[in-house]
Amino acid sequence: QGQLVESGGGLVQTGGSLRLSCAASGIIFRDNMMGWYRQPPGQQRELVATIGIDFSTNYADSVKGRFTITRDNAKNTVYLQMNSLKPEDTAVYYCTSRQLFRRIWGQGTQVTVSS
Repeated sequence: QGQLVESGGGLVQTGGSLRLSCAASGIIFRDNMMGWYRQPPGQQRELVATIGIDFSTNYADSVKGRFTITRDNAKNTVYLQMNSLKPEDTAVYYCTSRQLFRRIWGQGTQVTVSS
């Protein structure tokens, strides 16, 4: 079965940057839509960004212009470059893949932005 492993989270000051990575295994990566979701403390999980098999992208309004999602099909990896980070970006960030009715989630990586 498929597996997604996130990395790159951590503690950063307001205005700083982080790059999250998500390495996939056990799936045909190029045939999967990939995405990042996040779950702030005490809140529900929410969409951050997605990237399709055609490399089309979609972003939550709250991160447009600050975050960039990319994928490298040769490395089976999806990235989330996060710039101009704000305290409200603090959350556990989850990677997800989807192909037809099959969705897989990673274990999550914590991002904390200090004010």
